[in-house]
Order: sequence, then structure tokens, then C-alpha cells
Amino acid sequence: MNTMINIALPKGRLGEKVYALLESVGYGCEAMKESSRKLIFEDEQNGVRYFWVKPSDVAIYVEHGAADVGVVGKDILLEQQSDVYELLDLKFGVCKMAVAGKRDFHPNPAKVLKVATKFPHIASRYYASLSQEIEIIKLNGSIELAPILGMSDVIVDIVETGTTLKENDLVVLQDIVPISARFIANKASFKFKNEQIVCMQNRICAHLPD
Repeated sequence: MNTMINIALPKGRLGEKVYALLESVGYGCEAMKESSRKLIFEDEQNGVRYFWVKPSDVAIYVEHGAADVGVVGKDILLEQQSDVYELLDLKFGVCKMAVAGKRDFHPNPAKVLKVATKFPHIASRYYASLSQEIEIIKLNGSIELAPILGMSDVIVDIVETGTTLKENDLVVLQDIVPISARFIANKASFKFKNEQIVCMQNRICAHLPD
């Protein structure tokens, strides 16, 4: 039981919320509270080693075994098609992936649909399931501008409150999939550190809302 569990946390509010949860169930790390530029924080007593990473990199660290477990948004798992075990829905950061566009937009199934998105794989798989031919326009920010300026017919993006869409005279046209934070594990780690990881999973699960 003295084997460390390596935990990748996403930088930002989500990661801070998850760390607070882990601390409350017995996985605290005093070094995390120090003001420093350290990248790795260990607590031998609780058997944990933490590191903060960019949210989109969490699943990569876990998949490649640099981290045993981590927390990542379902959107990233779907987009990256990460080869990891998804152990828990933490019910944090709840939102949805959706198609949005102008209120009066009506797609023509016989015409190629122009889709602006940060999530080309999710968009491609969704429209493939509808047998709709699309042209992906990959953007990194201000996705809402694309249909307003006529660059795309619709967008595929995360929708939380819908305020940004509303302020730009756009509406949700179709829901694709619900999104929230997920507790994930490396497949080999889940085999070789099974007792520790399952214990952590159970402790977290006991503190989640029903």
C-alpha cells in the first residue's frame, strides 16, 4: 500500500474543486497549498502524487501511464477517443455538446453542411450517424461568429447556460451528448494498482450527490 498513486488534475476551477473533494476523502497533500512553481506534489502519508496539467492533456497523461488516474471533461474523452477506463461521472461542470445556429436555419440533407467547431471528431461522428455530408471548419475560439458572418451553417460546441448563444441571436438546434467531469484510470494501472484505485473510486463515489 506504499505505492504512490499518480493523479493528473486539470488546471483551473475544475481541478481545484476535484482536489478539494480528494482532500476531503483522505487524499490531501500539504505541498499543494504552498506557493511555488513546482510541477509535482507528493504526500507519502496519503500515498498520492499530484500534478497540474492543461485540461486537454489530462487523458493523454493517463492513457500513456504517466498518471494512474485523472479528471477530465467528457467532451475531451470523446474528441480524443482516449483509451482509458472511465470510472465515475463526478457530476461537476455539467453542460452539453450541441448543434447551434440561427433560429430560422433549416438544413438541406442534399447539400453539404458547413460546421464550425473546436471538436471535429465529435461533429464528424454525429453527422455520420445522420448520414449528413459536412465540411468541417476547425476554429479555436469565438465559434459563434462563424454562422453570424456566414462562414458556417451551424456550430458544434459546448453549451452551459446558453447565454452567449442568446446574446448573439443563436439557438440550440440539436443536443448531441451530455458533458461532465469524469474520473478516469490508466488500464494497466487499474490492473496493477487496483486496490488503491478502487479504494479512491469508492471514497469519491460516497461523496457524490445521488
